[in-house]
Amino acid sequence: MTEPMPDSGTDLPLDPETSESSDTAARAAEKAASGAREARAEHVDAGEPGAQERTVVHLMRHGEVDNPHKILYGRLPGYHLSDLGRQMAEVVAEHLADHDLSLVVHSPLERTAETAAPTLQRHGLTAVVDPRVIEAGNKFEGTRFRKRLLLDPRRWWWVRDPTVPTWGESYHAISKRMMAAIEDARDHARGHEALIVSHQLPIWTIRSALESRRLWHDPRRRECNLASLTTVTFVGDDVVDVAYTEPAAHLYARAAKTPGA
Repeated sequence: MTEPMPDSGTDLPLDPETSESSDTAARAAEKAASGAREARAEHVDAGEPGAQERTVVHLMRHGEVDNPHKILYGRLPGYHLSDLGRQMAEVVAEHLADHDLSLVVHSPLERTAETAAPTLQRHGLTAVVDPRVIEAGNKFEGTRFRKRLLLDPRRWWWVRDPTVPTWGESYHAISKRMMAAIEDARDHARGHEALIVSHQLPIWTIRSALESRRLWHDPRRRECNLASLTTVTFVGDDVVDVAYTEPAAHLYARAAKTPGA
């Protein structure tokens, strides 16, 4: 695993997390969830009653965005991939070239459409635009974040509870809409594979939910780098595995170290 990349363009910087007990509990929950998935997969592979077809849904974070002014762009239109971001999209398209993709979905934002384009072309598919996989809403959207923003008393109410978070769309709401979109993609691609191109926070939130972790977290600890794939495997309607890969990891050293990269 490579070092985490910068935040997603919607997040506020947090102080270093100091709660070791929270991390320990999260790791224990992840281990338990992993064991349950392995047991379920063994049950299915053994050919026992109830075994059904396997479907794979890949959740891809978009490539690097051209954001020279370091804006927290969130859902704003007009933010496109950088040259490096387009290279990342091509690398992932090559990585998925031999996969059995029957569906490609992306959010309504330009950066996900541009990231999906090479894969669509390789597989001869038409994109499906799904607003449920869009970036999280954020009250700081459109600003260039500086810590002095938080010194303004008018904004203190916005940041009163980072576990919700109160400055944007709730983690619960993100998880709910992402799961609905994933289940629809699964149903469309039964027995095959689907690709959903989305954004860092929504992908990490639903992965945390699937792996039975708490949803609130330090954004710097997300395992969801640029153009990465979080792969959810279903047998029938049941999730049996969640895996993570970084096909474009060799390009990360050239990525801009700015929010929203």
